[in-house]
Amino acid sequence: MVAFYAQFLRPGDLAFDVGSHVGNRVRAFRRLGARVVAVEPQPDLVAVLHRIYGRDPDVMVEARAVGARAGTATLRIATRTPTVSTLVPSWMEEVRTDRRFASVRWDRELTVPLTTLDALVARHGEPRFCKIDVEGSELDVLRGLSTAVPALSFEYLPPVVDRAVACVTRLAELGEYRFRHSPLETLRWADDAWLDADGMASALRALASSAPPGDVYAVRSDAVRA
Repeated sequence: MVAFYAQFLRPGDLAFDVGSHVGNRVRAFRRLGARVVAVEPQPDLVAVLHRIYGRDPDVMVEARAVGARAGTATLRIATRTPTVSTLVPSWMEEVRTDRRFASVRWDRELTVPLTTLDALVARHGEPRFCKIDVEGSELDVLRGLSTAVPALSFEYLPPVVDRAVACVTRLAELGEYRFRHSPLETLRWADDAWLDADGMASALRALASSAPPGDVYAVRSDAVRA
């Protein structure tokens, strides 16, 4: 993981981890010498982040969700599988068609504070890299960003791939980006080279609905390295 993210981060850079969960990406980013803003709305997971990173002055924990505008939102929590807790009821319905979600039960609701990427940038500075893993809210997160940050990633799920394609389109509106994708936790590229927005959209639409989920990576064209 450290070697993979070294493509995007160097010592002293700032990283945003939006949807930090228990902070495995935070750990990798810190090993690279990056400062990290860890954003997580679930109180139990925020407590874990504070326990692990509370004494690290280069990790700032933001106990909130991120969306298109500031305010509050209802978080649907899956107590047994909290990594798939979500702000988006329609996403819950869409992913139920995937057998991997067959046993998931969203059994609690919690009102959480909501901020935007623009607000986080204003408070902490522009990140060199922003990881987004928010279970269906990815497009709303990107709608709350008005500038093209150097690099970022967001999750895709093949059964709801149109959501990921919409994120690619949104980034193309913000600036000139190049894209690649990596299947779930492999930390290996599925593409031979960086693609433009149309190429990435086509690659995502070509995925079988049974294919594993993964992450799309977007790098501003002036920051792409071979």
